[in-house]
Amino acid sequence: MKGRKRYRWKAKLSEKMKRLLAKVGMGLMLFLPFVAMAEEIELLGAGATFPYPLYTKMFDVYYKTTGVKVNYQSIGSGGGQRQLINRTVDFGGSDAFMKDEQLKEAPGEILHIPICLGAVVPTYNLPGNPKLKFTPEILSGIFLGKINKWNDEKISKINPDVDLPDMAIIVVHRSDGSGTTFIWTDYLSKISNEWKEKVGAGTSVNWPAGIGGKGNEGVAGLVRQIPGSIGYVELIYAIQNNLPTGLVMNKSGKFVEPSIETVSYSANVQLPDDMRISITDTESKDGYPISGFTWILVYKEQNYGGRKKERAEALVKLLWWMTHEGQKYTKPLHYAPLPPLSVEKAEKLIRSITYNGKPLLK
Repeated sequence: MKGRKRYRWKAKLSEKMKRLLAKVGMGLMLFLPFVAMAEEIELLGAGATFPYPLYTKMFDVYYKTTGVKVNYQSIGSGGGQRQLINRTVDFGGSDAFMKDEQLKEAPGEILHIPICLGAVVPTYNLPGNPKLKFTPEILSGIFLGKINKWNDEKISKINPDVDLPDMAIIVVHRSDGSGTTFIWTDYLSKISNEWKEKVGAGTSVNWPAGIGGKGNEGVAGLVRQIPGSIGYVELIYAIQNNLPTGLVMNKSGKFVEPSIETVSYSANVQLPDDMRISITDTESKDGYPISGFTWILVYKEQNYGGRKKERAEALVKLLWWMTHEGQKYTKPLHYAPLPPLSVEKAEKLIRSITYNGKPLLK
């Protein structure tokens, strides 16, 4: 009898276990679609280090708000452009707009969505880190390797109240393909014929002098470590590393300190519909002369490589949020928000993004 009872008890337990497992299995089946959905809307991006602090904040807030993850790798603008052309990411980040010949290499039409503006600043490491003024002639001379002492007469003349040391100038530049480099060299090419002829503008150039650091963070790190050094970084990287920033003489002859306001003044120019524009060496009398836009690069037609429509829709919604609600995160991180006209241009570009030829945003 005891054996039969034990058998019946085991049989009942077995039936209960079967029902429990069936429920668990059903729960897993119901849960799996949500897992798949979460995987489908994890967007991938790569590129510019210039806006990386801002993007880190934006994407964190966006995930907490919407549940959509954005995985962004700050590998430099050149890397972002290449990965977009290779279609290994959903979007590229770049501080340098792509030239016509580069766009022709892409397998589809690429749009430039402006996200914010920023300043590329001269930053240096000197005893006491005094506030220095720089003319276009001095900056080009330093980076050409022609001015190699901090107490050079050209620097001393416009900084008479600063006791400049008899110290060698060590130039620090980017070692990777960089939109920050594009903005810096674009400026130098506009203000110096010698620079334009010998070096030119680009995301990568053959530097006449100096040592290289990877990313804005790499340049800032080297400047902080090396006495007598000078480099160029996006403003937030100088602030985060407690490094000084120089005032730069603009086209109007005014020494301008880089700030949200002076960067915004630089954008008071006529803007093209495709938003591919350089605003260095601005005509604005109060504008900081080494300013630039940073862009998110995407394909206009999103149905490629087996992409699902839901993924394309998620990308478009992200871009709209970044150019609207996300703009409130620019100023706290020392970026300039998009001016109203730039927002209008961005809206038109985002609305032009399609899937199978049909607009994704109504």
